[in-house]
Parts: sequence; C-alpha cells; structure tokens
Amino acid sequence: MSVFLAKRFLTFIVTLLGATVLTFLALEILPGDPAAVILGIDAPESAIQALRDKLGLDRPILERYFAWLGDIVTLRFGVSFTYSTPVIELVRARLAITIPLALMAMVLSAVVAFGLGVYAASRHNKPGDVTVMSISQLGISVPNFWLALLLILLFAVNLRWFASGGFPGWQNGVWPAFRALLLPAIALATVQGAILARFTRSAVLDTMREDYVRTARAKGLSRRATLWRHVLRNAMIPVITIMGLQFANLLAGTIIVEEVFALPGLGRLVLQAISNRDVAVVRDVVLMLAALVVFINFIVDILYAVIDPRLKPHDV
Repeated sequence: MSVFLAKRFLTFIVTLLGATVLTFLALEILPGDPAAVILGIDAPESAIQALRDKLGLDRPILERYFAWLGDIVTLRFGVSFTYSTPVIELVRARLAITIPLALMAMVLSAVVAFGLGVYAASRHNKPGDVTVMSISQLGISVPNFWLALLLILLFAVNLRWFASGGFPGWQNGVWPAFRALLLPAIALATVQGAILARFTRSAVLDTMREDYVRTARAKGLSRRATLWRHVLRNAMIPVITIMGLQFANLLAGTIIVEEVFALPGLGRLVLQAISNRDVAVVRDVVLMLAALVVFINFIVDILYAVIDPRLKPHDV
C-alpha cells in the first residue's frame, strides 16, 4: 500500500507542477499590457512603466515563473492589483459561497441520480427505464447556464418564489442564504445528476449479471432483497468514485452559474479578475482550483483501493 500511495503522490506533484506551467504560460500569451489595463489608456507612460516595475513585469519570464512558484510553495500568495487585497483573503471570502454551492449541487445530483439509476436498472428495457434514460439524455444536453436562465425566468420573474440573483450573506441567517443558493445548485446539479444516473444504471445492471447475484436468486431470495442486499453495495463502489470526480468538476464549473446568478463566489471572482487583467488573482485562483481538482482525484484513487477489497493497490 505504501508503494501505491507513493506513486499516487508523485503523480499528484507532477500534475500540479504541470498545472503551474500551463497556468503561467496561458496568462503570459494573453495580448495587452496588464499595467496599461489597470491604469487605463489615458495613463502616462511613466506611470505605466512604474507599475510594470512594481509588478515585476519587466523581469525575464523564467525568473518570474520561479519567483511565483517559490511563493506558492511557501504559501505566500500575491496581492490583487484591483482590490489591493491579498489573494488568500479574497479566496477565503468567496469559498464561503462556492463550497456550499458545490456541496448542495452534489447532494441534489446524488439523491436524484441514485433513485433514478436504480429505478431504471430494476426495470431494464421497460417503459420506466426508457423514460429515465430519455430524461437523463435531455439533462446532459442542456447547458447549465441556459437552464439557470430558465430557472430565473420561471421561479424568480414569473412565480416570484426566489430572488433572481445575489447573496444575502450567511450572517443574515442560514435559510435566506440557502434559498439564494438553491436555484444555482439545481442548475449545476442537473447535468451532473443526469450523467450519474446513467452511470448508476450501468453499474447496477453490470452487478446484477454477476454469478453471486444469480446464486442469491436461485436460493429463493426475492428480486428486491437481492437488489438491496447484494447488488447496490457492490454497484455503488464505482459510482462513489465518479461522485468524487464530479465534485471536483462542480467546483470548477461554478464560474458561469455564479455569474448568471450574480453570486460573489470564487467563479465570479475569476471572471472579474480576467476582465480587469488582475494577473495575480487569476493565476493564484486558477492554480488553487487545479490543485483542488487534482487533490480530490488523488483522494478518490485512494478511496477506490480502500473500499473495494477485490482490488490490490497495484491494480488501481
């Protein structure tokens, strides 16, 4: 097991290092001068040059990359050019919205997907199965930003059950904050839930074809009892793995939905920083999201080896 963990940890480090290179280069090749964007087109050249010197934009690219990498390793994040605030403080405030939003979306998608996936598998090739698969296909096809606009139109504009956007803050009560995140969570959960429902159905069907399931049925165990006692426990192993990967995608996928609902979360911070050419914020936040995705994948790999006793560490 120690060899397996060492290999996975090495992969984690190499992937994270690759993410730093891609993030840094992606921002370097963007057209325009960040200093000129920050100060405006009417700013004098001397002021622009002074800001470029302050931001270190005149230094060679390799020197700037390794300086940034050293700051990341020592957990010394940059300062926002726009807000004049340390990036870590901006991220901490935005995560209080983005993390609960992703968790709500994950719970919604899991509850719906498990129910629909098991229902479809238990009625394989019957009208119930066909209906669930058709609905899930529709859910996969609908972009979450378009669904977000439809939810606003129906529940905020027409029915007036929810606000069309904004966030009241957790200090004003859990229920108002929960209401503000519910529609965005539904918009995020729809696509992920549809994918998870189809995967759950496939996992349950594959498990139902195993020899031990047929043996349980031959011993006289009812179909329902076999499903709950033997099938679901083993079918959920790969499903839980997919859930871990989906949660990582949800964290990175909140960007557009937060913008549609005007939520001051991490995704909206990234979009605003990109429009302002706030390189320090974009670089650090994108790397944080990439590190979070890679870390969750690392944890999922370990959990998969732990929860499935049929696998040896070198098989994963």
